[in-house]
Amino acid sequence: MGIISRFKDIMASNINALLDKAEDPEKMIDQTMRNLTKDLASVKEETAAVMADEQRCKRELDECNSEIAKMQAYAEKALLAGNEADAMKFLEQKSTLTAKQASLQQTYDVAAANAMKMRQMHDKLVSDINSLEARREAIKSKIKVAKTQEKLNKLNSSITDSSSSISAFDRMEAKANRMLDQANAMAELNVTSTESSVDSLAAKYDATPDAAVKDELEALKAKMGLQ
Repeated sequence: MGIISRFKDIMASNINALLDKAEDPEKMIDQTMRNLTKDLASVKEETAAVMADEQRCKRELDECNSEIAKMQAYAEKALLAGNEADAMKFLEQKSTLTAKQASLQQTYDVAAANAMKMRQMHDKLVSDINSLEARREAIKSKIKVAKTQEKLNKLNSSITDSSSSISAFDRMEAKANRMLDQANAMAELNVTSTESSVDSLAAKYDATPDAAVKDELEALKAKMGLQ
């Protein structure tokens, strides 16, 4: 009955603990279901063998009971016919069969108990497999959602990194704008300075000297022979 011990080990195993240790829970679930299905086939085969043994023991017991009843009937007929010697032989055979009946009954009781246990274990395993099958789909759905969330988390992290890059570009652009503004301001200052010098020089020559200064200039020129 090694299959019974194996079956107890299967049913005592903690499926959730196995899944926690698995690197890939989805693969572990599928493998666990394959193992349970394989074990179910073994349990079913063993259960069928134990039930067949029960039926054989029952048949032998029924045949023995039938023979006992038959010997009892023949003994009664022999007595009615006045043949006590024949009746004695039938009763002796009945006594032998009765002793055999006790042994057959004991064997049948054990076989029937084993068959009942195997049927119960078989039915429980079938029920548990059906239950786990339903849970498997739910767990797989959770795993898919979890994997999708992990992808979203990675994408969100990438987006965060991109935001940092965009922020750096914004700072560089602001710096470039300041440099351009400074260059334009310097150019404007340079143009203003040049125009101011030219305007000052032009004003110098545009100015009209007064009459006294002009007369003095003419006298100086005559003295110097420049006229």
